[in-house]
Amino acid sequence: MNLISFKESLVENNPPQNSSVYLKALWQERKGNWDKAHHLVQDLEDKNASWIHAYLHRKEGDIGNADYWYRRAGKKRPDVSLENEWEEIVKAML
Repeated sequence: MNLISFKESLVENNPPQNSSVYLKALWQERKGNWDKAHHLVQDLEDKNASWIHAYLHRKEGDIGNADYWYRRAGKKRPDVSLENEWEEIVKAML
């Protein structure tokens, strides 16, 4: 799977089979299910989950909370669009 096929899967009712929890969260967020995406990563303590968690709070507009999660992920809040960041995270999780 690559970014294009992952994006194409967004027309489906469920994320691609065998997707990691990270990709499931990103898929749910893109489908408009922010709460479901957040639920998938909020209790995970690794850097990948923290990065996605940061992105979700950035998208929500809660920048202070987003910055906390970026720090936990070992990253700085990017100066790119949310779309570009989403794609960057998807590529990293693939």
